[in-house]
Amino acid sequence: MGQNPENAELPQLVDSHCHLDLDLFDGDREDVIARAVTAGVRALVNPGIDLAHSRSAIALARRVPGVFAAVGIHPTSSGEFAQADIDSLRTLASEQGVVAIGEIGLDYYWKDVPPARQQAAFEAQLALAAELGLPVIIHSRDANDAVAATLRAWVAGTHFRTSALARRPYAGVLHAYSGDAALAEEAYGWGFVLGLGGPVTFRNAHALQALVPVLRLDRLMLETDAPYLTPHPHRGKRNEPAYVALVCGALGQLYALPEAEVVAATTAVAATFYALQAADLQLGQPDSEKRRARDTVHESTSRNAAPIAA
Repeated sequence: MGQNPENAELPQLVDSHCHLDLDLFDGDREDVIARAVTAGVRALVNPGIDLAHSRSAIALARRVPGVFAAVGIHPTSSGEFAQADIDSLRTLASEQGVVAIGEIGLDYYWKDVPPARQQAAFEAQLALAAELGLPVIIHSRDANDAVAATLRAWVAGTHFRTSALARRPYAGVLHAYSGDAALAEEAYGWGFVLGLGGPVTFRNAHALQALVPVLRLDRLMLETDAPYLTPHPHRGKRNEPAYVALVCGALGQLYALPEAEVVAATTAVAATFYALQAADLQLGQPDSEKRRARDTVHESTSRNAAPIAA
Protein backbone atom coordinates (compact mmCIF):
# COMPACT_ATOMS: atom_id res chain seq x y z
CA MET A 1 0.00 0.00 0.00
CA GLY A 2 2.97 2.32 -0.40
CA GLN A 3 2.64 5.58 -2.23
CA ASN A 4 3.20 5.39 -5.96
CA PRO A 5 5.87 7.88 -7.12
CA GLU A 6 3.49 9.10 -9.82
CA ASN A 7 1.16 10.28 -7.03
CA ALA A 8 3.86 12.39 -5.37
CA GLU A 9 2.35 15.61 -6.70
CA LEU A 10 -1.20 14.82 -5.55
CA PRO A 11 -2.72 17.10 -2.90
CA GLN A 12 -2.38 16.18 0.75
CA LEU A 13 -6.00 15.53 1.68
CA VAL A 14 -7.12 14.50 5.16
CA ASP A 15 -10.30 12.52 5.74
CA SER A 16 -11.00 13.83 9.22
CA HIS A 17 -13.82 11.39 9.97
CA CYS A 18 -14.40 7.87 8.64
CA HIS A 19 -15.22 4.47 10.12
CA LEU A 20 -12.81 2.21 8.29
CA ASP A 21 -12.84 -0.32 11.14
CA LEU A 22 -16.46 -1.33 10.46
CA ASP A 23 -17.09 -4.80 9.08
CA LEU A 24 -18.36 -3.34 5.80
CA PHE A 25 -14.67 -2.91 4.95
CA ASP A 26 -13.48 -6.33 6.10
CA GLY A 27 -13.38 -7.74 2.58
CA ASP A 28 -11.28 -5.03 0.93
CA ARG A 29 -9.87 -2.67 3.57
CA GLU A 30 -6.38 -2.77 2.05
CA ASP A 31 -7.76 -1.86 -1.37
CA VAL A 32 -9.84 0.96 0.13
CA ILE A 33 -6.73 2.44 1.73
CA ALA A 34 -4.80 2.06 -1.52
CA ARG A 35 -7.53 3.91 -3.43
CA ALA A 36 -7.44 6.68 -0.84
CA VAL A 37 -3.69 7.06 -1.31
CA THR A 38 -4.15 7.21 -5.07
CA ALA A 39 -6.78 9.93 -4.61
CA GLY A 40 -4.33 12.04 -2.61
CA VAL A 41 -5.48 11.21 0.93
CA ARG A 42 -2.50 11.35 3.27
CA ALA A 43 -4.15 10.81 6.65
CA LEU A 44 -7.48 9.75 8.06
CA VAL A 45 -9.10 9.67 11.48
CA ASN A 46 -11.30 6.77 12.59
CA PRO A 47 -13.61 7.66 15.51
CA GLY A 48 -15.00 4.98 17.79
CA ILE A 49 -18.72 4.45 18.25
CA ASP A 50 -18.47 2.22 21.34
CA LEU A 51 -15.73 0.57 23.38
CA ALA A 52 -15.27 -2.35 20.99
CA HIS A 53 -15.00 -0.12 17.93
CA SER A 54 -12.73 2.28 19.77
CA ARG A 55 -10.39 -0.67 20.30
CA SER A 56 -10.63 -1.71 16.65
CA ALA A 57 -9.91 1.87 15.57
CA ILE A 58 -6.77 1.85 17.71
CA ALA A 59 -5.73 -1.50 16.24
CA LEU A 60 -6.11 -0.10 12.73
CA ALA A 61 -4.08 2.98 13.66
CA ARG A 62 -1.31 0.75 15.00
CA ARG A 63 -1.24 -1.27 11.81
CA VAL A 64 -1.51 1.42 9.14
CA PRO A 65 0.64 4.57 9.17
CA GLY A 66 -1.40 7.69 8.52
CA VAL A 67 -4.46 6.28 10.29
CA PHE A 68 -5.40 7.80 13.65
CA ALA A 69 -8.09 6.89 16.15
CA ALA A 70 -10.60 8.65 18.36
CA VAL A 71 -12.27 6.85 21.24
CA GLY A 72 -15.81 7.40 22.41
CA ILE A 73 -19.35 6.16 22.79
CA HIS A 74 -21.79 7.33 20.12
CA PRO A 75 -25.19 8.50 21.45
CA THR A 76 -26.97 5.57 19.79
CA SER A 77 -24.56 3.23 21.60
CA SER A 78 -25.05 4.83 25.01
CA GLY A 79 -28.05 2.77 26.18
CA GLU A 80 -25.96 0.84 28.73
CA PHE A 81 -23.59 3.69 29.55
CA ALA A 82 -21.96 3.51 32.99
CA GLN A 83 -19.16 5.33 34.77
CA ALA A 84 -16.94 2.30 34.22
CA ASP A 85 -17.05 3.14 30.52
CA ILE A 86 -15.28 6.44 31.24
CA ASP A 87 -12.52 4.54 33.01
CA SER A 88 -12.18 2.29 29.95
CA LEU A 89 -12.11 5.26 27.59
CA ARG A 90 -9.48 6.96 29.73
CA THR A 91 -7.25 3.91 29.37
CA LEU A 92 -7.88 3.63 25.63
CA ALA A 93 -7.15 7.34 25.13
CA SER A 94 -3.62 6.80 26.41
CA GLU A 95 -2.81 4.49 23.49
CA GLN A 96 -0.49 5.66 20.73
CA GLY A 97 -2.40 7.03 17.74
CA VAL A 98 -5.41 8.34 19.69
CA VAL A 99 -5.98 11.99 18.79
CA ALA A 100 -9.50 12.83 20.02
CA ILE A 101 -12.55 11.82 22.04
CA GLY A 102 -15.42 10.83 19.78
CA GLU A 103 -17.76 10.22 18.26
CA ILE A 104 -19.97 11.65 21.02
CA GLY A 105 -23.07 13.80 21.19
CA LEU A 106 -26.85 13.53 20.90
CA ASP A 107 -29.09 11.80 18.37
CA TYR A 108 -32.83 12.45 18.59
CA TYR A 109 -33.58 10.90 15.19
CA TRP A 110 -33.23 7.35 16.46
CA LYS A 111 -35.42 6.64 19.49
CA ASP A 112 -33.67 3.60 20.98
CA VAL A 113 -31.76 5.48 23.70
CA PRO A 114 -33.62 7.93 25.97
CA PRO A 115 -32.36 11.51 25.72
CA ALA A 116 -31.46 11.58 29.43
CA ARG A 117 -29.16 8.57 29.00
CA GLN A 118 -27.55 10.12 25.92
CA GLN A 119 -27.04 13.37 27.82
CA ALA A 120 -25.33 11.63 30.72
CA ALA A 121 -22.91 9.87 28.38
CA PHE A 122 -22.29 13.09 26.44
CA GLU A 123 -21.50 15.20 29.50
CA ALA A 124 -19.27 12.53 31.04
CA GLN A 125 -17.23 12.23 27.85
CA LEU A 126 -16.91 16.00 27.53
CA ALA A 127 -15.51 16.04 31.05
CA LEU A 128 -13.06 13.30 30.11
CA ALA A 129 -11.91 15.23 27.05
CA ALA A 130 -11.18 18.28 29.19
CA GLU A 131 -9.36 16.12 31.70
CA LEU A 132 -7.17 14.56 29.01
CA GLY A 133 -6.74 17.68 26.85
CA LEU A 134 -8.14 15.96 23.75
CA PRO A 135 -10.51 17.63 21.27
CA VAL A 136 -14.02 16.26 20.84
CA ILE A 137 -15.78 14.98 17.72
CA ILE A 138 -19.47 15.87 18.05
CA HIS A 139 -22.42 14.02 16.53
CA SER A 140 -25.71 15.92 16.35
CA ARG A 141 -28.78 14.62 14.59
CA ASP A 142 -32.09 16.40 15.11
CA ALA A 143 -30.52 17.73 18.31
CA ASN A 144 -28.71 20.96 17.46
CA ASP A 145 -30.39 23.01 20.19
CA ALA A 146 -29.60 20.48 22.92
CA VAL A 147 -26.06 19.94 21.66
CA ALA A 148 -25.42 23.68 21.52
CA ALA A 149 -26.77 24.17 25.04
CA THR A 150 -24.53 21.40 26.36
CA LEU A 151 -21.41 22.69 24.62
CA ARG A 152 -22.18 26.27 25.62
CA ALA A 153 -22.27 25.25 29.28
CA TRP A 154 -19.20 23.03 28.94
CA VAL A 155 -16.88 25.66 27.47
CA ALA A 156 -18.06 28.20 30.06
CA GLY A 157 -17.38 25.83 32.96
CA THR A 158 -14.33 25.95 35.19
CA HIS A 159 -13.34 22.38 34.35
CA PHE A 160 -12.93 23.25 30.69
CA ARG A 161 -11.54 26.77 31.13
CA THR A 162 -8.74 25.52 33.39
CA SER A 163 -7.95 22.48 31.23
CA ALA A 164 -5.17 21.84 28.75
CA LEU A 165 -7.86 21.51 26.09
CA ALA A 166 -8.79 25.17 26.51
CA ARG A 167 -5.21 26.05 25.57
CA ARG A 168 -5.28 24.07 22.33
CA PRO A 169 -6.06 25.88 19.09
CA TYR A 170 -9.35 23.99 18.73
CA ALA A 171 -11.57 22.26 21.29
CA GLY A 172 -13.87 20.29 19.01
CA VAL A 173 -15.56 19.73 15.67
CA LEU A 174 -19.24 19.70 14.79
CA HIS A 175 -19.15 16.64 12.53
CA ALA A 176 -21.48 16.45 9.50
CA TYR A 177 -22.47 20.04 10.16
CA SER A 178 -26.24 20.58 9.94
CA GLY A 179 -26.65 23.92 11.69
CA ASP A 180 -27.10 27.44 10.38
CA ALA A 181 -24.78 30.44 10.09
CA ALA A 182 -25.63 31.65 13.60
CA LEU A 183 -24.68 28.34 15.20
CA ALA A 184 -21.47 28.26 13.18
CA GLU A 185 -20.51 31.70 14.45
CA GLU A 186 -21.19 30.65 18.03
CA ALA A 187 -19.19 27.46 17.52
CA TYR A 188 -16.19 29.46 16.32
CA GLY A 189 -16.36 31.30 19.63
CA TRP A 190 -16.19 28.00 21.49
CA GLY A 191 -13.00 27.16 19.63
CA PHE A 192 -14.78 24.69 17.36
CA VAL A 193 -14.41 23.85 13.69
CA LEU A 194 -16.96 22.32 11.32
CA GLY A 195 -16.83 19.06 9.38
CA LEU A 196 -18.38 18.84 5.91
CA GLY A 197 -18.76 15.73 3.80
CA GLY A 198 -20.88 14.05 1.15
CA PRO A 199 -24.10 16.02 1.71
CA VAL A 200 -22.52 19.13 0.11
CA THR A 201 -22.56 17.20 -3.19
CA PHE A 202 -26.20 16.10 -3.01
CA ARG A 203 -28.32 17.54 -5.80
CA ASN A 204 -31.13 18.44 -3.38
CA ALA A 205 -28.89 20.01 -0.70
CA HIS A 206 -29.76 23.56 -1.73
CA ALA A 207 -29.80 25.03 1.79
CA LEU A 208 -26.44 23.52 2.73
CA GLN A 209 -24.87 24.61 -0.54
CA ALA A 210 -26.13 28.16 0.01
CA LEU A 211 -24.69 28.13 3.53
CA VAL A 212 -21.21 26.92 2.63
CA PRO A 213 -19.82 30.21 1.21
CA VAL A 214 -20.80 31.92 4.48
CA LEU A 215 -18.77 29.46 6.54
CA ARG A 216 -15.14 30.18 7.35
CA LEU A 217 -12.84 28.07 5.21
CA ASP A 218 -10.16 28.38 7.89
CA ARG A 219 -12.49 26.55 10.27
CA LEU A 220 -13.44 23.63 8.02
CA MET A 221 -12.31 20.01 7.85
CA LEU A 222 -13.10 17.57 5.05
CA GLU A 223 -14.69 14.26 5.98
CA THR A 224 -16.46 11.29 4.43
CA ASP A 225 -18.10 9.53 7.42
CA ALA A 226 -17.47 6.40 5.35
CA PRO A 227 -19.21 4.04 4.89
CA TYR A 228 -22.09 6.53 5.28
CA LEU A 229 -23.12 9.78 3.53
CA THR A 230 -21.67 8.80 0.17
CA PRO A 231 -21.20 11.80 -2.16
CA HIS A 232 -22.67 12.20 -5.62
CA PRO A 233 -22.23 10.47 -8.06
CA HIS A 234 -21.80 7.39 -5.86
CA ARG A 235 -24.76 8.08 -3.57
CA GLY A 236 -26.52 4.87 -2.58
CA LYS A 237 -23.26 2.90 -2.52
CA ARG A 238 -20.73 2.39 0.23
CA ASN A 239 -18.69 5.49 0.95
CA GLU A 240 -14.89 5.37 1.29
CA PRO A 241 -12.06 7.82 2.13
CA ALA A 242 -11.01 8.31 -1.52
CA TYR A 243 -14.30 10.15 -2.06
CA VAL A 244 -13.15 13.00 0.17
CA ALA A 245 -11.68 14.37 -3.07
CA LEU A 246 -15.26 14.77 -4.36
CA VAL A 247 -16.16 16.75 -1.25
CA CYS A 248 -13.13 18.95 -1.83
CA GLY A 249 -14.13 19.55 -5.44
CA ALA A 250 -17.66 20.51 -4.46
CA LEU A 251 -16.37 22.97 -1.86
CA GLY A 252 -14.04 24.50 -4.42
CA GLN A 253 -17.03 25.20 -6.65
CA LEU A 254 -19.14 26.58 -3.79
CA TYR A 255 -16.36 28.89 -2.61
CA ALA A 256 -15.33 29.74 -6.19
CA LEU A 257 -11.76 28.83 -5.28
CA PRO A 258 -9.17 26.51 -6.81
CA GLU A 259 -9.30 23.09 -5.21
CA ALA A 260 -5.68 23.51 -4.15
CA GLU A 261 -6.71 26.36 -1.85
CA VAL A 262 -9.44 24.23 -0.28
CA VAL A 263 -6.96 21.39 0.24
CA ALA A 264 -4.37 23.66 1.82
CA ALA A 265 -6.85 25.32 4.16
CA THR A 266 -8.70 22.20 5.31
CA THR A 267 -5.58 20.09 5.73
CA ALA A 268 -3.99 22.85 7.80
CA VAL A 269 -7.07 22.88 10.04
CA ALA A 270 -7.04 19.08 10.39
CA ALA A 271 -3.32 19.01 11.17
CA THR A 272 -3.77 21.64 13.86
CA PHE A 273 -6.96 20.10 15.24
CA TYR A 274 -5.48 16.62 15.62
CA ALA A 275 -1.92 17.83 16.38
CA LEU A 276 -0.52 15.98 13.37
CA GLN A 277 3.07 16.46 12.33
CA ALA A 278 4.31 16.46 8.72
CA ALA A 279 5.56 12.88 9.19
CA ASP A 280 2.00 11.80 10.02
CA LEU A 281 0.79 12.50 6.48
CA GLN A 282 1.94 9.14 5.15
CA LEU A 283 -1.19 7.03 4.70
CA GLY A 284 -0.36 3.48 3.72
CA GLN A 285 3.39 4.13 3.74
CA PRO A 286 4.98 0.80 4.79
CA ASP A 287 8.37 2.26 5.71
CA SER A 288 8.83 1.11 9.31
CA GLU A 289 11.59 3.63 9.86
CA LYS A 290 9.17 6.46 9.10
CA ARG A 291 6.63 4.95 11.50
CA ARG A 292 9.28 4.74 14.24
CA ALA A 293 10.33 8.32 13.51
CA ARG A 294 6.73 9.46 13.82
CA ASP A 295 6.31 7.64 17.13
CA THR A 296 9.48 9.27 18.44
CA VAL A 297 8.08 12.69 17.55
CA HIS A 298 4.85 11.97 19.38
CA GLU A 299 6.59 10.59 22.44
CA SER A 300 8.75 13.68 22.75
CA THR A 301 6.17 16.32 21.79
CA SER A 302 3.21 17.19 23.97
CA ARG A 303 -0.19 16.90 22.30
CA ASN A 304 -0.79 20.41 23.60
CA ALA A 305 2.07 21.89 21.62
CA ALA A 306 1.35 23.67 18.36
CA PRO A 307 1.86 21.34 15.38
CA ILE A 308 3.78 22.24 12.30
CA ALA A 309 1.66 23.27 9.34
CA ALA A 310 0.51 20.57 6.95
